[in-house]
Amino acid sequence: MHDVRTVRAPSMLRLAAASLAGTAIEFYDFFVYGTAAALVLGPLFFPTFSPLAGTLAAFATFGVGFVARPLGSVLFGHIGDRHGRRPVLVGSLLLTGASTVAVGCVPTYDTIGVAAPVLLLVLRFLQGLGLGGEWGGAVLLTAEHAPADRRGLWSSFPQVGPPVGFVLANGAVLTLSATLTDAQFAAWGWRVPFWAAGVLALVGLWLRSSLAESPSFLEIDDYARVPLAEVVRDHWRLVLLTAGALAVGYAIFYAVTTWSLAYATERLGVSRTVMLTCVMAAVVMKGALTPVAAVLGDRYGRRPLCLIGCAAAALWMFPMVALLATGTPLLIFLGFLVALVSFVTMFGVIAAYLPELYEPRVRCTGAAVGYNLGGVVGGALTPIVATALAEQGGRVPWGVGAYLTGIALLSLGCFALLPETRPVRVRAAEAKAEAAAG
Repeated sequence: MHDVRTVRAPSMLRLAAASLAGTAIEFYDFFVYGTAAALVLGPLFFPTFSPLAGTLAAFATFGVGFVARPLGSVLFGHIGDRHGRRPVLVGSLLLTGASTVAVGCVPTYDTIGVAAPVLLLVLRFLQGLGLGGEWGGAVLLTAEHAPADRRGLWSSFPQVGPPVGFVLANGAVLTLSATLTDAQFAAWGWRVPFWAAGVLALVGLWLRSSLAESPSFLEIDDYARVPLAEVVRDHWRLVLLTAGALAVGYAIFYAVTTWSLAYATERLGVSRTVMLTCVMAAVVMKGALTPVAAVLGDRYGRRPLCLIGCAAAALWMFPMVALLATGTPLLIFLGFLVALVSFVTMFGVIAAYLPELYEPRVRCTGAAVGYNLGGVVGGALTPIVATALAEQGGRVPWGVGAYLTGIALLSLGCFALLPETRPVRVRAAEAKAEAAAG
């Protein structure tokens, strides 16, 4: 057992800021691929396919990253439960950053033939492997340092990282798209955001270099020898429920940020710049509302907000696709905004909720595996399934609305079966204060 007395408690603000910066950088790496897959990778790496088949193939390589994420959570979860949360933050950032830079260097199909999409597939897998470890390490290090009555708020900082990463990724693509010709963007412009990942990774490593280890990890007397084995044996039901519960968040996010780009630009004739602007504006609002949802979770509980968010998502998916089909930028933005508000109502509290569901000795593995399996169910398949469903329908892709509504109902059922985890002592203290006031 480590000596807890030798560890100086870090400033929560500094720790949370470092976690936010790291998740922003790693999700930038992951998201820039999704945007490129929607806009340019199909014709460059799958030129012998029809436009629809090329888009589907590009989204298939996008989905490989999600398949890799649970494997990454197993690998880095083992490290986090056996050796600490800090090594996870460094290793995952290095792997994701290096693989993202390498994507920007892969020659196209016209240059090296079939080796091009194969390399793309391998690098996307490595991206997902690294990101699979990132969330668990960053969230746990923050959550396990945070005071119980503000755990939701402090844990929400890493959750702000993904929208920041998304805005950085799409901002880079939007800037290049607006300043370059289509030929220049296809020839080399799309590579620049991938190369920028190297600089961002170095910044992230510097920010994380001096973080202290989690006190919850240091207090463990008996480490799990094989954390995954314990999770499968003792917590398999919890893992499946959390994966199913989180699926809707991934489905909504990638329907909005990835599938909609391809659908609107290819089927509706909306310009790439307009779509990126609509998506980015909605994601900025989502990021700003994340701490608000977290504070509500600290006050009223994690599970109620998750149930409300799921129910709102189930009710909004049909209106969202109808608004998208209008091709009108303001209506598209409105559809995206309400969808992402329902998303953040759930995911604003998840960073506190998931760690509280698992005991400390297997927390890094259990929480990360559940979180990333949800990505496979909701994120990996959504762009592929939605593209295929939209092709079969008319101008309004009702099939996509039905698919997303079905996932929302699945997640609602899973959340209904999960317990509340908001610390009992916090609830008891509040009840005592209210009784005294009354």
